[in-house]
Amino acid sequence: MSALALVRKTVFVLVALAAVLTPVGSVVAAGPAVKSQPGYYRMMLGDFEVTALSDGTVDLQIAQILTNTTPARVARALARQYMQDPVETSVNAYLINTGSKLVMVDAGSGSLFGPTLGKLVANLRAAGYQPEQVDEIYITHMHADHVGGLAADGKAVFQNAIVRADQREADYWLSPKNLEAAPADAKSFFEGAMVSMRPYVDTGRFRPFDGDTDLVPGVRALAARGHTPGHAIFVVESRGQRLVLWGDLMHVAAVQFPEPSVTIQFDTDSKAAAAQRKKAFAAAAKQGQWIGASHLPFPGLGHLRHDGSGYDWIPVNYSVLR
Repeated sequence: MSALALVRKTVFVLVALAAVLTPVGSVVAAGPAVKSQPGYYRMMLGDFEVTALSDGTVDLQIAQILTNTTPARVARALARQYMQDPVETSVNAYLINTGSKLVMVDAGSGSLFGPTLGKLVANLRAAGYQPEQVDEIYITHMHADHVGGLAADGKAVFQNAIVRADQREADYWLSPKNLEAAPADAKSFFEGAMVSMRPYVDTGRFRPFDGDTDLVPGVRALAARGHTPGHAIFVVESRGQRLVLWGDLMHVAAVQFPEPSVTIQFDTDSKAAAAQRKKAFAAAAKQGQWIGASHLPFPGLGHLRHDGSGYDWIPVNYSVLR
């Protein structure tokens, strides 16, 4: 037998022996390795780098909290999207690197909204940034899932950041008088805002604005009051491209895109919130601008297309930056 033939026979025997000795089912016995958990998604907007950051998800019984609709209508809308109640709902924030400033819009929930949330800082680090690098944080409104991540154990999480929100929002949620007057089941909203904002207020790093305001080059605040008294949206523009970050102008894509008049219990003024939503939807569809929203399925980025009396949501096409 030649040397080459001997080598081939030896390899064959070893492979056959390995097959015999491998326990049946050993490959599948380990089961799934990990649960799916989106962390961050990055895209370019002109010269700006935009990173969507996941704070996690939370299950919401939306038929119980949506208003100006009925449970049956909600169930039908969900079924059309192959969904059912409760709905696993994303909580998103957005990081904008303008080249000269690192700006974050909203800060997640921290420890204020349960164990399935509070992942923003971990995902910020996974995206290649550290909390101390964030220069400015713009808050759409002061509900717990938007400000809770600002503080931990009474200290600022973002040690070098300036925090900005509409003055009306601050006047409402940071008022001890309003806290005292609030119903018992609403007091936690005020308490969450106060404990989250306190490290920045006490050190002079909270700087409110009033209505429509230019913040840093390429980022502008627009008043969109209704969901809360000082709710704001943020417009990001670079090289003719525009991204509008909606905050909580909407909550449930499967229901509110086809029927924008549907509101939610958490609205301070549901009529004003619905009017702001309809205005924003129409502008997005007409202008073809990018949209980002706190509770759209992660990464919450895409476009709107008008469809009869409602709208179709076109999520961003997955892309790897090169």
